Amino acid sequence: MKHLNAQQQEAVKATEGRVLVLAGAGSGKTSVLTHRIAYLISKMNVEPHSILGLTFTNKAAGEMRGRLKNMIDPKLAKKVVLSTFHSFCCRVLRKEIHHLGYTVNFTIYDESDRRRLLKHAVRDHLNHEGELPSLESIHQAIAQAKNRGVPPEEITDNALTQELYKLLEVSMRAYNAIDFDSLLSLVVTLFEKFPEILQKYQEEFRYLLIDEYQDTNQIQYKIASLLSSRHNNLFVVGDDDQSIYGFRGAEIKHILEFESEKIIKLQQNYRSTSTILHAANQVIRNNKERHEKELISNQDHGEKIQVFHAPTDEEEAKAVAERILYLHNERHYDWSDIAILYRSNNLARAFEIALMETTWKRGDEWIRGIPYDVYGGLDMAHRSEIKDLIAYLKVCANPKDQESLLRIINVPRRGISNQALDLITQYCRQKKLHLCETLEHLVFSPEDHEELCAALSKPAKKGITTLISILNDAQDKFKHTSLREALKEFIEAIDYQKAIKEEVKSDKVRLFKWENVLSTIDLIDSYEKERKDAGEEASLSDFLSHTLLDPSLSDRKNKKQNGNRVSIMTFHGSKGLEFDACFLTCLEDNLLPHEKSDTPQGLEEERRLFYVALTRAKKQLTLSMARKRKRLGKEVLTTPSRFLFEIPQDLIQIVPHK
Repeated sequence: MKHLNAQQQEAVKATEGRVLVLAGAGSGKTSVLTHRIAYLISKMNVEPHSILGLTFTNKAAGEMRGRLKNMIDPKLAKKVVLSTFHSFCCRVLRKEIHHLGYTVNFTIYDESDRRRLLKHAVRDHLNHEGELPSLESIHQAIAQAKNRGVPPEEITDNALTQELYKLLEVSMRAYNAIDFDSLLSLVVTLFEKFPEILQKYQEEFRYLLIDEYQDTNQIQYKIASLLSSRHNNLFVVGDDDQSIYGFRGAEIKHILEFESEKIIKLQQNYRSTSTILHAANQVIRNNKERHEKELISNQDHGEKIQVFHAPTDEEEAKAVAERILYLHNERHYDWSDIAILYRSNNLARAFEIALMETTWKRGDEWIRGIPYDVYGGLDMAHRSEIKDLIAYLKVCANPKDQESLLRIINVPRRGISNQALDLITQYCRQKKLHLCETLEHLVFSPEDHEELCAALSKPAKKGITTLISILNDAQDKFKHTSLREALKEFIEAIDYQKAIKEEVKSDKVRLFKWENVLSTIDLIDSYEKERKDAGEEASLSDFLSHTLLDPSLSDRKNKKQNGNRVSIMTFHGSKGLEFDACFLTCLEDNLLPHEKSDTPQGLEEERRLFYVALTRAKKQLTLSMARKRKRLGKEVLTTPSRFLFEIPQDLIQIVPHK
């Protein structure tokens, strides 16, 4: 621990009781967390399996796991449970969910699955088959209730929302499915209804550590409280000044009102120049709801912060591209040392165009286009071919999963028309039958459903027979052969490569889609090897949970991170990252702060978001805006962000945009 500063060492050695570590941006909180775990094991003789570390991203959990292996015996490090809240809760439910009336092979629904299910619930409730009005407000109300751990019966201000929330829960139980929010709320229900199960996990995990505590919502707060209530060893690390996920249900009060026996402030920043930190400190001190603290740099003053005001949004983007080219050519920055940040994804396009149109010279060769990556675009897990395969696998693991079955019932095309599907689903609703059960009866006992059989065409009946045969064979293979081989045979059985050829005309797109399919085989192979190395059994249900809860399936953020490219992302997306040079763009009122954030709490969160963006920069920081910006096809006059005026003038240098 010699390289840790005094405050970091104090945090590492605070091994008992309730401890709050206020870790400012770039203050080395990951080092503190991993050193504390190592200290508990090597100095305090704590059993590794009795330590639970909860984070918000798989990347953070993986980084902690990697560092820990370099500090202590890797075999001991492997026994420490380091995971996200969702992964931990999934692990608990795979063992205990039968107590709540589900089976352990439950399917996890993502947001799009839940939205489709809500539409079906509305149609059933209203007995309406036509076009529906927007359900966004109801969807958001249900999501917020789940984040707060509020059951349907406690929603009293809207009878329709309450009824649809109930129908949604009943439908998901019928399909043996749970959504991401329910992963957490069901664990709370489990712990509260069955004290003996809670006690088992309290005894198993005597030391609880939570990273990014400022991002906890009500249900995560409850899980932490329940798990730690027996031994009271709760170590939380976070920064209220970086609480930027209120729209997801995060509640800053959890870190502001944390009942601690000890508070330790990590204020030494190892990332940014003192000029950048001084600007960030001056901005954030305008917030009232915060712990008092101030980041201190271990570097010199560095350069002043450059600010420019371009006539239009297009000229702002071109000016940023020219400055990036200067940093690369004249100051020898790698492209990957540079980031363009903005408040919302819809602002990215102008910067993409500017980078694509910029020409530069490498040796004697002229090159058109600065290489870049947009983070937050469509990732691999959301591409249609991957969603098709995952839906097939979900049905193999859980035949009750009606949403997944509806997605792939005629993919690839097998003669089951929309009209046939409409007949079948209406029949299921009228008879209160599961879709998969009905399809099997149509194949193996058609006499039980004569009316439906008579209404279906021969191609539809043949397609249903083919589908049930493929699914039954696949279910058997996934149980008795390796997952990798079973998946390969399954893809051949449905002839998915042919389906891709029929769907798209471009050879390039066909190849791209087929490579995505092959990458799924690689993914299931990696999962099996990981489970084998850990001495654990691999299963299709567990693989699906692992895939849905781990964004490593995403191609953008993982494959391209090693490339030498400029990063383009939102302020939210930049959290946890750092770059030698940052361009904070589109700094205008109504964009930052956002026009919908007009409450005192909303303004404070927008200011925290600006603070997070400022503290991504290590050496070079440029702030920009446009006098006119296109909105809905029309140019409108803009006003510089009010937050800019909170930066002391002696820290900035106003420069022409060209």
